[in-house]
Parts: sequence; C-alpha cells; structure tokens
Amino acid sequence: MCKGLTSLPTCCLERAKELKARLGSMLLKSNWNLICCKLGHNKPTMEECLRWRESFEKLLSSKYGLCAFTAFLVSEFSEENIAFYFACEDYRNTKCPAKLPAKAQKIYKEFIGCEAPREVNIDHETRDITKANVQDPLPSSFDLAQHKIYLLMAKDCYPRFLRSPAYRDMLRQAKPGTGVIKEP
Repeated sequence: MCKGLTSLPTCCLERAKELKARLGSMLLKSNWNLICCKLGHNKPTMEECLRWRESFEKLLSSKYGLCAFTAFLVSEFSEENIAFYFACEDYRNTKCPAKLPAKAQKIYKEFIGCEAPREVNIDHETRDITKANVQDPLPSSFDLAQHKIYLLMAKDCYPRFLRSPAYRDMLRQAKPGTGVIKEP
C-alpha cells in the first residue's frame, strides 16, 4: 500500500521540488533560447562574438550574446541568476510606485525567500537586508542582491562561458563581418 509523497523524507521532497522547478523553467525557456539563438541567417558576426570577450557588459548588451549566455546558464542549471538580474532591472525601472510592492513580493518569493523555486545564491546578510527592503519597497530594494548576483556571473559564469564549447562553436559558425579582427 502506497502512502504517497508524505512518506518520503523531507530532503527527497525538497530535491523533487527543486528539480521540478528547474525542469519547468528549462522547458519554458528552452524554446525561447532555441529561437533566439538559432544560427543561420540571423547569426552574429565574428566581430560581435569577439567583442563579448572584452567585457561582461558587452556580452549582456548584445542580443545574441545575451541569448547565448542565457542558453549556457540553462545548460549549467543556473539560469536563475540571469532571470533574477533582469527581474531586478525591470523592477528598478517600474514607473508606477504603486506596482512596487506586488513586484517586490513576486521577485522575493521566486528568487530570495525560503523555499524559493529559483533561489539565487546570496549570503545570509544580503538575504536579510533584501527581506527588510521588501517590507517597504523602493526601486533600490534589490540593488545589493542584484549586485552580488552580477558579480557572481561576471567572475564565475562569464569566464566559463568564454571557455565553453558552445562559445567556441559560435565563433566557428559566426558570419564574417566587415572589419578585420583576429580571434585571440
């Protein structure tokens, strides 16, 4: 006789929840990434791909670079970082102050709070500060947490992306541009 999920140890239930959230996120985003990053007549130029090596900011400011980096994060099961970063950007740019509390709660529940389905990796102090900020939301409520995640991506994920087979494949498949830039 099956007792159902309640008979499983708590750690198993938590792991199942985490896997469900990650797989659901991948399924929702995978079509977007495949469409966005399709190589073919819309592929980036060699010059654009090489500019991504100059800085993390240049990578994120490129439509193709952002798509390629997001696809890379999905492949590493860390896409919550870029999703959180841009959710914070959207939040900060909210024009109507009356919308801030609901948006803040949504971001907090999805990325920061206890048992968040797409929890980002921030330290306890940053988590506590962000929790306090969300109680009286301002456009800057997530600035500290967003900055920590940005640094994590810039110092950890970005260098791995540049060394990845996916990036090397993009370089090989990039369409020739007008300028002459040699690959480093």
